[in-house]
Formats: sequence, structure tokens, C-alpha cells
Amino acid sequence: MAAAHSSNAENKIVRVDISSDTVCPWCFVGKKNLDKAIAASNEKYNFELRWHPFQLDSNAPKEGIDKKEYYIRKFGSRSEQMAARMSEVFRNVGLEYSMSGLTGSTMDSHRLIYFAGQQGLDKQHALVEELCLGYFTKGKYIGDQNFLLECAAKVGVEGAEDFLKNPNNGLKEVEDELRTYSSNIGGVPYYVINGNHKLSGAQPPEVFLRAFEVATS
Repeated sequence: MAAAHSSNAENKIVRVDISSDTVCPWCFVGKKNLDKAIAASNEKYNFELRWHPFQLDSNAPKEGIDKKEYYIRKFGSRSEQMAARMSEVFRNVGLEYSMSGLTGSTMDSHRLIYFAGQQGLDKQHALVEELCLGYFTKGKYIGDQNFLLECAAKVGVEGAEDFLKNPNNGLKEVEDELRTYSSNIGGVPYYVINGNHKLSGAQPPEVFLRAFEVATS
């Protein structure tokens, strides 16, 4: 996995602000492509990646709902075709897409991502990877606190259990970020590079590479 930053003081800084939702499969594909672009240019740039919340469905149930059932309710007859398409897209980035398990509210995952970011951007970036791997490929429920804590432990986030136990911890900060980063965009993933170069959608690595060049020229 690409690190959130490199450490050559002479390199140009590339800051990437990423708006995403943890149940958005295109956001995970975009992350994998971004990681490839970073790995290919890590000797040229110092990267600072910051993840910001977006909610595709702010009313999704906290207790969870069967993923297949949810997509049928939301997309009707198109849901099977969409799942087949995502399976193909995931295979192209070396992953197996799973429609098993539950989906639901992503607020706790966004609170945890915010909390991880307070302990370092590398931890935050690594946490997003673990959350997405579990949800999209292993049938884990994004609203399950045990799953969230497993992911936090894997990437070394300290104090996650006490933090998540109180539903108000990080809530204001996430809501502030939703207003700041998500209120003016129509969908995710959405990237702002060095404050002004904007990209939307799961772009291929070469598009990110060109954007890095433009943003630092």
C-alpha cells in the first residue's frame, strides 16, 4: 500500500483532499488507482492525503440491512447488472467484489476515520484500506463496532474503543467536514489536489499522474 507521504524534503508537496463514503465501491477503486499513481511517483513528490466524509444515504439504518435487499430497493432491476459490473471493475484492480453481508449507516466509520487522522495521515489512509477491504470483499458490516475496532487495531489506531463508545465523539467534526467538503459536490469519489485541481470519479492512475504534474507546475 502506498504511504500517505514520502519524506524527501526537496520534493514538491502534493496534497490530496479526498471526499468519499465507505460504502461507495467506486471510492475504493479510486483509492487503489490513486495508490498506484503515488507508488509510481513517490520519488518526485511528498504526498499528504486527507480523507473527508460523504454520505450517499444519510438515512441508512444504523442496525444494518441486507446488502442485496438494499440495492434491489434502491435500484430495482438494475441492481444485478450493477453488481456484475462492479465485480468486473474490482477484478481489474485485483480484488473480488462481494455482495454478502449488511450495509447501513456509515457515520461511525467516518468518526473513526477522523479519529485516525488525528494520529497521523498514514494511519488514516491505512484505516480506509482496511475498512473497504472488509466491507467490499469480506462481507463485513461497516456499522459493526467490532469490525471497526478490528480495523483500527490492524493499523495501530490507539484509543478507538473509548472513542467510538460515545456516539458524540467526533460527531461535530464529521458534520463540519460534511458541510465543508461535501455540500457542494454531487458524488464521490471527489479529489482536490493542492487546493484547486479537481477530479471526480474513480480515475485511472495516469489521470492522477497528470493531475500531480499540473498541480505542481
